[in-house]
Amino acid sequence: MANSGGGVIVIGSDNKGKPTGFDPTSLLDTDEAVMTDRIGKYTGVQFDGFTISEHTKAGNRLVLILVEGVTIPIVFVKPGTYAVSDKKQKTAFSAGTVYFRHGSKSEPGNRDDLRKFIERRLEAIRKSWLQGVRKVVKAPPGSRIYTFPPGVEVRESASSDAKAVRIVDDPDAPAYRNLDYDSTHPFRQKEALKEINRILDERATINSYDIQCINRVYGIRNKDNFCHRPKYSSPQYSQEYVSWVIDQYERNKEFFIETRKIDRARRDKNR
Repeated sequence: MANSGGGVIVIGSDNKGKPTGFDPTSLLDTDEAVMTDRIGKYTGVQFDGFTISEHTKAGNRLVLILVEGVTIPIVFVKPGTYAVSDKKQKTAFSAGTVYFRHGSKSEPGNRDDLRKFIERRLEAIRKSWLQGVRKVVKAPPGSRIYTFPPGVEVRESASSDAKAVRIVDDPDAPAYRNLDYDSTHPFRQKEALKEINRILDERATINSYDIQCINRVYGIRNKDNFCHRPKYSSPQYSQEYVSWVIDQYERNKEFFIETRKIDRARRDKNR
């Protein structure tokens, strides 16, 4: 689906869209990072371009997985097999295959699939160029446009030939960053959990479900200082995030329990 430009996977309804009564609780409680790791096991790519959300239809709970498109087709690097009997296995996909959506099915790609993929990429690039052109056309009279060769850094300089830039607090202004996310956000979820429990030193012990609840309730993945979401790997968390979680506990010893209750109440409200 990602190879075909993205789409939505609906879990909990049949092929005609009728709810089946499936209980999605276990799926909704699954960390997206776990699914990213499962995908990586068979593709060699830490694809996390998807979002899991809960919806209702005719009083039944459904799970929607919104899948984003990719810029480079994902190829299976390992075969996917499952048992159909004690002595027989069936292959869902083979190593080296690239799948695309053909109507309601996922099938190995053909020439037309590759052509459509290239056309989508060209269209995306074309739109990006046109957006840039519109910005230039709409720029106020007297505006200056600077271009920099690849690899040139924006940094302080006393040279009279240096180009002037202005640092502002406007969130819509172009970002000026000089960050190494492996240094500023060194923890994966498991590592962040381990570090939090180490600092708590048995005063309290939390698990991955607590991390999921905290992230959902406080919108952690939308806070750049706490969480960085690489394009092809699972989220990374900062020391600031770890310190923030510890600080919340220090202020309120019921923080983890209350966060679980808030998360569960929100889920129940959306059913």
